[in-house]
Amino acid sequence: MPSATASCIRKFHEAAARAGRAGDRAFLSGRSWRPARAKGEGRDMTSVAVLIPALNEEGTIARVIAALPPGRVREVVVVDNGSTDGTAAAARAAGATVLSEPRRGYGRACWTGIQHLVANPPEVLVFLDGDLSDEPGELARLLEPIEAGRADLVIGSRVRGNPEPGSLSPVQAFGNALATAWIGLFHGYRYTDLGPFRAIRFPALLALGMRDRSFGWTVEMQVLTLRMGLGVEEVPVSYRRRRAGVSKVSGSLAGSFHAGRVILWTLLAAGLRGLPRGRPGAE
Repeated sequence: MPSATASCIRKFHEAAARAGRAGDRAFLSGRSWRPARAKGEGRDMTSVAVLIPALNEEGTIARVIAALPPGRVREVVVVDNGSTDGTAAAARAAGATVLSEPRRGYGRACWTGIQHLVANPPEVLVFLDGDLSDEPGELARLLEPIEAGRADLVIGSRVRGNPEPGSLSPVQAFGNALATAWIGLFHGYRYTDLGPFRAIRFPALLALGMRDRSFGWTVEMQVLTLRMGLGVEEVPVSYRRRRAGVSKVSGSLAGSFHAGRVILWTLLAAGLRGLPRGRPGAE
């Protein structure tokens, strides 16, 4: 490829990432994302996959994918969790691998994506929401502690970061405070957040033996990581008000109550059950 053309493409990708960080001020087709080259084809880098559970996020999913750092991610996997809009088509057009999981549940969607990745596992898996509330351009912040050998799991903490006013509802703030206090009391490590934007070494994730298929997925991961003696770290991340759909957790009183009940039950169950044997297994 001529150097002038390559330079133009690189500048376009940089502009796309900046636009993604700005939120919804500019329309992005999502086609600016490119998969990372394999090791030996350019600079050496950790093999990274991004998993995005998505439900009715047609208007934002392409922009989320476009805002990922160019050339840093090997594969983007979007799991369509029963959308009734064009989420799947938009993600596919943006260059993502799209899987269908019609059975609702955040953890279930994540598990479907993991089963796809087991056949060709990455070194690190990043979880990211598809509603543009997270900042995909901050991916390097989550990867750095893992690449430096300090952590197996890195949580993007919205509490320690710079959340946009109104982005964290009172229900979310209370749930975070309660769950993290519980973990600190019974497991000796005080997280500040249960944020969905997180990175984990893929072998460590499989070793956890994750069981939750609902809203307890994030807290189960954090508890089991501590119980297995793996390294954890939090990094501050940005957080915006959601740009698509209604929150499945805080969008209604009934939804908030159900999510809170699931999270509390998961905290109790993860703390009591035996340590996993580390086999990915199927349902």
